[in-house]
Amino acid sequence: MAERPTPGHGEPQPGDGRARGDLGRRLQRRRTELGLSREEVAERAGMAEAYVAHLEQHSTAAPDSGTLLRLAGALRTSPQELGGGYSGLPSGLGQAARDPRMGELDEQECRELLSTHGVGRFALSTEGAPVVLPVNYTVVDGAIVFRTREGSVITQGLDREVAFEVDRVDDALSEGWSVLVRGTARVVSDPGEAERLAERAYSTPWAGGGRDLWVRIEPTAYTGRRIEAG
Repeated sequence: MAERPTPGHGEPQPGDGRARGDLGRRLQRRRTELGLSREEVAERAGMAEAYVAHLEQHSTAAPDSGTLLRLAGALRTSPQELGGGYSGLPSGLGQAARDPRMGELDEQECRELLSTHGVGRFALSTEGAPVVLPVNYTVVDGAIVFRTREGSVITQGLDREVAFEVDRVDDALSEGWSVLVRGTARVVSDPGEAERLAERAYSTPWAGGGRDLWVRIEPTAYTGRRIEAG
């Protein structure tokens, strides 16, 4: 993996006005990922629980660099990640761990990681070229489901075998995983089934607009890998 840009060479720094993102939401999201309470984060960072709550609840809060460093340490991430300094850059900019371990994921592990839902990549072949598109998805009864609009590029993959990929990269720890699924994409034509999916979906499409066409992928094959620091 490539090294991060060296501070002072165009990289947004914590507290820098160029750093984008909402510190409170990033803090809360990372805390939730680690399964920590505010009290536990506060204890790890050596600060009052009320202050952690204040940072999470106020998007304009701007703690000093020392406070941000302590919070990042408590949450096992970097000040840059927590402060939103890399929000416009792709994941995986960190240095490789000294002794990384690469392992294959079995089908059950792939299913469990896939079921966490979020944003995945829908891959299909069109007449012009292969296409990969990000979509907000949910797993319902083992199937990958998401919404699109009539006439979208995605509909060119209906009733054909497609691929769907999900990954997670932790730049601070130089760890991550990826899951690749193959299956046939089909439109959900039954109104009752579409209504049921809408009730069970975790999120609406970020792209917005009239995306009312439900697509379902029934997985037929799973492959996955995980890389961990040694």
